[in-house]
Parts: sequence; C-alpha cells; structure tokens
Amino acid sequence: MGIYNSDGGEILFEGKPAHIRSARDALRAGISMIHQELNPIMEMTVAENVFVGREKRLKWTPFVDSVSLKRDAFELLREYGMEKKVTPSMKMSNLNIAQIQMIEIIKAVSYNAKLIIMDEPTSSLTTSEADELFTMIERLKKENVGIIYISHRLDEVMDLADRISVLRDGALAGCVERRDVDLDQIISMMVGRELAGGYPVNSAEKGEVVLKVDNLTRNGVFENISFEVRKGEILGFAGLVGAGRSEVMRAIVGFDSYDSGEIHLKGHPVKIKNPKEAKDNHISIAPEDRKALGLLLCRNIKENIALQNYDLFSCAGFLRHGSERRKCAETASDMAVKMNDISDIVENLSGGNQQKVVLGKCLMSKPEVMILDEPTRGIDIGSKASIYNMMVELTKQGVAIIMISSEMPELIGMSDRIIVMANGTIRGECTHHKYEDTQKEILRLAL
Repeated sequence: MGIYNSDGGEILFEGKPAHIRSARDALRAGISMIHQELNPIMEMTVAENVFVGREKRLKWTPFVDSVSLKRDAFELLREYGMEKKVTPSMKMSNLNIAQIQMIEIIKAVSYNAKLIIMDEPTSSLTTSEADELFTMIERLKKENVGIIYISHRLDEVMDLADRISVLRDGALAGCVERRDVDLDQIISMMVGRELAGGYPVNSAEKGEVVLKVDNLTRNGVFENISFEVRKGEILGFAGLVGAGRSEVMRAIVGFDSYDSGEIHLKGHPVKIKNPKEAKDNHISIAPEDRKALGLLLCRNIKENIALQNYDLFSCAGFLRHGSERRKCAETASDMAVKMNDISDIVENLSGGNQQKVVLGKCLMSKPEVMILDEPTRGIDIGSKASIYNMMVELTKQGVAIIMISSEMPELIGMSDRIIVMANGTIRGECTHHKYEDTQKEILRLAL
C-alpha cells in the first residue's frame, strides 16, 4: 500500500512492475486496503468518510456537491444492507465499532479496486456482520477482484481462501493450496523456532496464593476471567492481539474499571480503583506501551524512577532530594542502565534501557505481584537476558510474576504455567513439557 518503503525486491501488478511510494499511488493503481487499526475521521459524516479526497463538486464551483455525495453514499449503504442502521448524514463518532468497521469496508470496496487487502476485517464484527462480509467477498471474487485476507482466525482462512501463505518471524514459511491442507498442517507451518540459547530456570519454591481473580468481567471486553498466581511463580498469558490479556491486567491495577467479579490479595478481597491503590497493595505493572504509559520521555532517569515512589523520599510533605538521588542512582545501577548519569533524558536511551528504567521504577516500590506486559518487546538480546535473570531473582524473593508475551519461545521458556486467552475469555491452561507440543497446544487454544 506504499505506507512503508521496501529495501529490496519488486512488486508486480497485472504483470508489470508497480512503483508504489504512497497510499495514493496504490489507490490509483487499483489497490485498496482495510486496515486492522481503524482510521475514520470521527467528526465527519459517513458520506464524507466514504468519499474523502474524491468528493464530487458542483459544476463550475469549488464547492462539494453534498446532495450527490449523500445519494451515492446511500446507494452503497443499501447495496451492502446498511441503510437501515446507518444514514449518510450520521457522524462517525455516533457509530459503534462494528458499524465503523463496515463503513471502512464499504469505503475500500467503493474505489472499484482490482485488489483489496483486508487486515483482520472481522475483529470488531458480530457473527451476522461477518457473514455479510463473507458474502461480499464471494461477490467480489465473482467480479474478478483479488482479495488478500490477513487473519489469525484460522476457521475463516480455511473457509474463504483458495491459497494460504504463512508468515513466521518475518519470513515466508510456505504457500499452499487450501484444498491440499488441513488445519493441523497450517498450525505446523505456524510453529516457530525452538528455544534458542536457553532460559534461566525458575527454581524458586512456589508458596501461597498471592493474587486470585474470580469471574472478572468487563462487558464487551473480557468475561469470567478466573486465575491465581503464587509466590515464586511466573504465570504466562498467551493469546493473539485483541484477546483481552492487557485489558484484564489494566483492570486489575485500576487503569480501567470492570463490571463484575472479585480480586483477592492474600485471601482478602480488594477493590482497586486506580494504579496508586494497586501500588499501595504491592501490585506493580510494566505496561505494554512503555513510552505512552510507563515513562515521561522528556524527563530524566531519576525523575522517572522516582515518579511513583515519592513517598519513599518525603518527610512531612517535603522532598528529600539527597535521598531521592541516591536511591534512584542505586536502582539504575542495579538494573544495569547504560547512562552517563541519572540526569540523562530518558528519550535518548535505547529501548532496552528505557525498559530497565520502567522496571526499576516498579521494583523500587517492592511489589509482591509484578505484571510484565510484553517486557522484552523491541529490545536487544543482552537486555532481554538481563530481564530474564531479574525475573528469576524476583521469584526467589517470593514475588509472584504475571507475564504477557507474544514471543512463544520466551513465554514457554520463562513460564511455570501458561493461560491462553481468545476473544476475551480463558480458553485453557498449559504446563509445558516438550516445546513443540506446547506451542501447538497454545496455538490451538488461541486461534
């Protein structure tokens, strides 16, 4: 689609080299895309969103022909069975996620493209809406439109595809005819590399249950989530993007609310309303998006480590700067942050060192439950090894660790148990023995 530039290779479209440097080039060539991350203009109408950048104008004027715009949008809505649910004049901000998804699909189809790329198009659709999409796909195929359908939902892939390509670790694992394979063979193609280089063994004794979650539910996001984690244990959470893993953890620490269920800490029910209350209950989280949720990038290392720990450096309402600087420097040193000084601006650190600052901030509050959401995403191998060793050391101190990871070798290599989530529910639990068998079982539960 021209959103990223390639470093090598070529694209052939209709048998000829295609030089696509932007999304506009792709659209002109006849290639359209429905993105996984929806990008509507929320304060504009449905009609304006569908025809943005290609509006009809009143003859001999620079003004948009709004009557024609609404009429054409209505015809598209009627063609795809949406006219009773959505009107061309409605603002996108008044639609639900599923309706926005359908408008994005209609918009992509309206370009009369020869090739349409659909990236997880059913992620926000109900079963009936997904069926409407599948009917649309069959009609487009009959009209000789090519479809690239990207999905983690293998049942959809097996039902819709003529050929299936499997990508793994940034490379093509294979391309097969749908009629020649079954689900087990596709899963086998998806199974990744074996554990490389080994992981430190968690030999800590597993103690009492520290955190117990009973039937935690947030309507429309996750439902009836129940699990427990013990002292000295590393509990892994597996699942695809959108499975609800991060959302459950955000609710536990008070980032988000939940509608029903209970959280027990050391056998006592707790109601955590915000991250400060989570910290006060000795629960810390290193969030998935460290730059947006874990750090103040424009501030220095000392300020970031101290951010949630000012109670440790204050007396009678006054901050003890000497104590703050000394303890933050000790923490940065213990985490092996590569720096000139703790006054270095965090934005200038590497991804691995930024993550160490986040972890240092969390550990300074001496948590009993540590939630690590994608703790090694985007960092180098050396930093990964440091974090793995830190996790094992924490378990020896009796800390209970919950780790969310999309890296299968990491998840299996570091976890004592693995809970698998899909579509906001827990699908099962794995206690691993042989790597390949465990990975296949995780994939079966997650897909």
